[in-house]
Amino acid sequence: MARALKRTLRRWLYIGHRWIGIVTCLFFAMWFISGVVMMYVAFPGLSDKERLAALPDIQWEKVALSPDDAMKAAGATRYPRDLRLSMLAEEPVYRIAGWDGKRQAVSATDGRLITDVSERQALAVAQRHPASNSPQLEDIIDRDQWSVTARYDQLRPLYLIGLGDNAGTKLYVSSRSGEIVLDTNRTERVWNWLGSIPHWIYPTVLRKDGPLWRLVVLWISGICLIVGVTGIWIGILRVRLKRRYASGRITPYRGWMAWHHVTGLIAGIFVLTWTFSGWLSLNPGEYFAGRNTTGEVLQRYAGHDAPTIATKLPTPQSAAVEARFVWLDGSPIIVAASRDGTQRPLDVASGRITALPQDSLWTAATRLLPQARVAERVVLEEYDAYWYAHHHDRELPVLRAVFDDDAKTWFHISPVTGDILGRVDSSRRTYRWLFNALHSFDFRLLLMHRPAWDIVVWLLSILGTIVSVSGVVMGWRRLRR
Repeated sequence: MARALKRTLRRWLYIGHRWIGIVTCLFFAMWFISGVVMMYVAFPGLSDKERLAALPDIQWEKVALSPDDAMKAAGATRYPRDLRLSMLAEEPVYRIAGWDGKRQAVSATDGRLITDVSERQALAVAQRHPASNSPQLEDIIDRDQWSVTARYDQLRPLYLIGLGDNAGTKLYVSSRSGEIVLDTNRTERVWNWLGSIPHWIYPTVLRKDGPLWRLVVLWISGICLIVGVTGIWIGILRVRLKRRYASGRITPYRGWMAWHHVTGLIAGIFVLTWTFSGWLSLNPGEYFAGRNTTGEVLQRYAGHDAPTIATKLPTPQSAAVEARFVWLDGSPIIVAASRDGTQRPLDVASGRITALPQDSLWTAATRLLPQARVAERVVLEEYDAYWYAHHHDRELPVLRAVFDDDAKTWFHISPVTGDILGRVDSSRRTYRWLFNALHSFDFRLLLMHRPAWDIVVWLLSILGTIVSVSGVVMGWRRLRR
């Protein structure tokens, strides 16, 4: 009976892997091929540097309202999450982001709330973009493939404006606030249909419903993970390294079956780790802590909660395209940004460029976690395993405040602006190795010698593609029969 049960289970193991694998191998092949594309072409977004490059200099002489007046006009009852001044075409405006996610724009000339931006204003905003040639309005959209995520919900509908440049750049300008919220170019749009969209299973009709999309991807990647485990199990059962098959072969199969078997044994572990880490990226069961710093923590760090900062706005001594008004350890600061992305803190009283005393930053850091103490103060001068640049630039040097709480929390702080750049606890450090390391091969040794990273990922992707495509071919032949 035991032998009969074993034979039955093995038979169903083979049957299950064979028939479910016909579908899952299509997903595996899609993921490996699209993953290679994603190594070089990211999903369209708008970095701070790109956003600042498209802003005109602030016309300080037109600013009639102080930040306090702007917060009063917006009905703020506490200091907002974000408060900044920039230009909307020829008009200076305050942009306010509340702790509840609500976004408002207030005219700095007369204090009116800006809730509707005209086509003419949107085109004037686009005209300032460095790539602008002959901007034209193409459409007014609520949501499309590139603006599908919920982060744009407070800014919809969006003006879609083509800049008329050789790269085919298109801007998305909010009809509510006049902000440039996204840009895409022809290369990104074409390659992402072979990269991020199939890799993330990202069609608009599915991705616009975030919870449904997450559930679908969890189930698909979960089933693929199970099929991968059964494939390795079968591969081990059928391989013979000592008592070999006829002609000294280690596999009983020939042709595509042999390719599938042998490459599966070689690359199977990488197929599994990539699938597992991809499944893990959706944080099933909310096991891993979020990476964002909570509002309560940021409020303690600021040391100020009332909707006030200064009664009079100083005129900065140098040109700026944006000014952020922040609090740090109970003291107000203006962070001025230039068109090249450089940010400098300004003295609130004089408007002159100043430097933040490092002692003040460490003092403010002690407020982040009131139930714990800063056990270690680190000034990172170079990247390490947890603070590194891969696809995205990261500031150096950076301060790392290490706390002695149960989660062993670290905060990374900019010594230039005082901004909290990231929060990492033991849960996120584990996630870094289970996702970033396994899925993106973010190993410091490889990243330090970038061609080595490309070669390793390419080779493993080719092996994974062979395993997947051979499974697709076998499945197609079996279905035809």
